Amino acid sequence: MRKVIAGTLLFAAIVFLSLSVCAPSHAAELTLANTPVRVFFSPKGGCTEAIIAEIDQARTEILIQAYSFTSAPIAKALLEAHKRGVGVEAVLDKSQRTERYTSATFLFNAGIPTYIDDRHAIAHNKVIIIDGGIVITGSFNFTKAAEEKNAENLLIIRSEELARLYRENWILHRNHSEDYRRPGSD
Repeated sequence: MRKVIAGTLLFAAIVFLSLSVCAPSHAAELTLANTPVRVFFSPKGGCTEAIIAEIDQARTEILIQAYSFTSAPIAKALLEAHKRGVGVEAVLDKSQRTERYTSATFLFNAGIPTYIDDRHAIAHNKVIIIDGGIVITGSFNFTKAAEEKNAENLLIIRSEELARLYRENWILHRNHSEDYRRPGSD
């Protein structure tokens, strides 16, 4: 119960801070009452396992935005979801074109639509939207280092209203992104 209360307070602070620094056209204001929130902290706080558990329960859609995405366990969970008929799509930062190891190639080779958002200096989002009702976000990069070495945080928020806003934002980014192409495939 303390984690849910702390998570709700943390989420409220994040929403308040993000609304105060976003341009008005990109802002939204919500009051989320009785919204379940799970909170995780790394290193070694179970963030990766929590993400995989949510992906494993997905039924219809998983939309992911990532700055750094090198986590093999998360990529494999996305592949398994894709194989069972869940619509999976990824929008990744342009750095994923040139990283030595990136899950972009893995997803692309698996037939999962993968896009590169190069419109921004950094596409720094770390978001997964599941089935239009779950938002996974926080500072947690989808990497092994984030789980094992870094001090990061992860929120899993169950809210259709919040998921709708994140999904709309995801679509905006996908629409100005380009299809991922394997390095050397041009």
